[in-house]
Amino acid sequence: MSILRNITWTVLAKNIVLVFIISFAFYITLPIQTTQTLFVPKGSIGSIISQLHKKGYAVSKIDSFILRAIGTPKTGWIHIGTNRLNRIDFLYKLTNAKAVMHKVTLIPGETSELFFGTLAQTLKLDKTKLQKQYQEFSFYPEAGIYADTYHVPYGIKEKHLIYFLVRESEKKYKSISEKIYGNYNQKQWSKILIIASIIQKEAANNKEMPLVSSVIYNRLKKGMRLQMDGTLNYGKYSHIKVTPKRIRNDMSSFNTYKHKGLPSSPIGAVSFSAIIAAIKPATTDYLYFMKNSKGVHDFEKTFKSHRKNIQKSR
Repeated sequence: MSILRNITWTVLAKNIVLVFIISFAFYITLPIQTTQTLFVPKGSIGSIISQLHKKGYAVSKIDSFILRAIGTPKTGWIHIGTNRLNRIDFLYKLTNAKAVMHKVTLIPGETSELFFGTLAQTLKLDKTKLQKQYQEFSFYPEAGIYADTYHVPYGIKEKHLIYFLVRESEKKYKSISEKIYGNYNQKQWSKILIIASIIQKEAANNKEMPLVSSVIYNRLKKGMRLQMDGTLNYGKYSHIKVTPKRIRNDMSSFNTYKHKGLPSSPIGAVSFSAIIAAIKPATTDYLYFMKNSKGVHDFEKTFKSHRKNIQKSR
């Protein structure tokens, strides 16, 4: 009887294991409806599964044990890529899927006023909060974010976004400055950014930038007003045509028709080419330049020659 009982229990145990294996195999192949992008909350694996369940995903405590065997889930927005997966593939995605990223580009010459407006619209953020965070993190009133393309995670908040953009820009500025000057002095760099931002607005192309830079330095050296339209394309006026009325009425330091010297701060985002031109201007005697019919500039040493170009354009 004892032997028979043992055989019976052995067979029963094997059947239980077999049923468990079949049930488990069936369970992990059950389909899960999902969205192509999914937000994985922070917390323990059990907490993550619980929160996903509350949001309508067909997961249970059993999935917590499976997930522990697969790996640690990523947090934040991830790219699932499909709306229907079997359970094991879904859980695998939670640990291995790539983060959902947005590509944002700050165009050279653009102002933070317009850039933050674009960011707010594209990433569903608050423009006022973006501006407030920028004022907190950036040393520079403008050009504190380097003109470049950045990849930022979906769902990022205003504070973290601006901190990231300013930090990456500071790294870039520090790297360029240390290679050229051997150090990074923010006060000195602020002047470079001011000049670079004017160059960025005025030059028709990268080739012209060192020439425009030389005109700026030559006029400053002679105590002449810069008298450049680009300096008035600051803030919300980034793409507004400068008129005689605007020149008469704008009393800010950005009006280089009225005020000598450089504006008090940069007027827009700058590129690497503009920075290098500001640091290393061409060696010329040019004091004037004017856009011609080909869309580039004629550079002149005397006002007489410059005046001829003005009359020619009319």
